[in-house]
Amino acid sequence: MAETIANILSIAGSDPSGGAGIQADLKAFAACGTYGMAALTALTAQNTQGVSAVHPVPPAFVTAQVADVFRDIRVDAVKIGMIASAEIAEAVADALAPHGAVPVVLDPVMIAKGGSPLLAAEAVSVLTRRLLPLASVLTPNLPEAASLLGEAEAADRAGMEDQARRLLALGPKAVLLKGGHLPGTESPDVLATAEGVRWLEGVRVPTRNTHGTGCSLSSALAAELGKGRPLAEAVAAAKRFVAGAVRGADALSVGSGHGPLHHFHALWR
Repeated sequence: MAETIANILSIAGSDPSGGAGIQADLKAFAACGTYGMAALTALTAQNTQGVSAVHPVPPAFVTAQVADVFRDIRVDAVKIGMIASAEIAEAVADALAPHGAVPVVLDPVMIAKGGSPLLAAEAVSVLTRRLLPLASVLTPNLPEAASLLGEAEAADRAGMEDQARRLLALGPKAVLLKGGHLPGTESPDVLATAEGVRWLEGVRVPTRNTHGTGCSLSSALAAELGKGRPLAEAVAAAKRFVAGAVRGADALSVGSGHGPLHHFHALWR
């Protein structure tokens, strides 16, 4: 009998240009060998140059999407991306509360690559209070970590480690703080758990095609957790996948701004 393929649900916003959001999540799920599903929280008007408009989905409809998926389908892991509003954050928390055994990867999408805000200011406290305690792994970048903690962005590894530990104290089971915004040629991430911290090294790839990097990493991590991998192995596999997708990004020709990753770098020739 063939091994059962894992089913992974993304709860996030839509990117019509295909590089981030739900579209990137579904590509990452597929590239990682899992079956992807999606509940939309917001529609955006955007391309590789930036976001021009956001249209949130009514919170009750977000709840209905998530509830209907769980009612009929085995869900092996959940990825949460763009939440958009405090009301949607509450709706997502309420919808996931009965399913505490399912791994949840929370990517606190707050600011688009071009600088546009993707999370209302009043929603940050709700996200912190309701969604962080549900998360198996929280995956912020440096600006997002700073926003969650209400302080300046970490500027070095010591600052990253300190912020990761304090984010862990807010309720998630683990924190993967991404160091892509640090200056220099390295792109280190730090994984904080109750057992301690672990650094994952990475080399910065010289490309501007990094649209959807955070979405893709959190989705790949959800896919690996959904397949049953232990956390440390899942994080390492997700990081390898995204590194390959960034290295292959220049093979694509999509837009004139920050282009997308090549999610299928290992599959297309």
